Amino acid sequence: MVSAMRLDSDTNYIVSGLERSGTSMMMQILHAGSIPTSFDSSRKSDKNNPKGYYELEGGKIINKLMEGSFPFEKYKGTFIKVTAYGLKYLPKGRYKVIYSERNIEEILDSMEKMADIKDEERDETKKAFVKLNKTIKETILKREDVDVLFVNYNEILSDPKTQINNVPEFLETSEANLDSMIQVIDKKLYRQRRT
Repeated sequence: MVSAMRLDSDTNYIVSGLERSGTSMMMQILHAGSIPTSFDSSRKSDKNNPKGYYELEGGKIINKLMEGSFPFEKYKGTFIKVTAYGLKYLPKGRYKVIYSERNIEEILDSMEKMADIKDEERDETKKAFVKLNKTIKETILKREDVDVLFVNYNEILSDPKTQINNVPEFLETSEANLDSMIQVIDKKLYRQRRT
């Protein structure tokens, strides 16, 4: 499904971040603002993401990224969602990435709730995710073909207007529907709150 407004047809646009960091919400925000987003219905909404996941192929595109077979050409000019780990495998190109971050304890709480487990190795999981987040951020910041906007899930929920205003500026567009983008943010869905 693709929405209406036009972005640069020579650029690949990506929403990324660790799992449970607010990437689905950011895709919803973009879609509501008439900013082109590509996703399919392969992963249905559920109690963890009642508004939907906004993913391609159920989010299972990492293998294609790793083997270099993901069709980036097909998705130029539209946002797709790629989890942080997948950014390691971006081929040379031209990218604009909105990278979502969130309080790490909230991410871990959310992952435990989603899997309906208690992570007995939580400290190790935390170290691994902190390391992954740091590595991916360093990797994309070093690349000359990647332009990145860092957004924070917690800050978007506490001050939507200020945070969402940064998005059209980053995309160099005045066509986005800011009111619709802000209306997407549903604080009732802010669960596993730590801050």
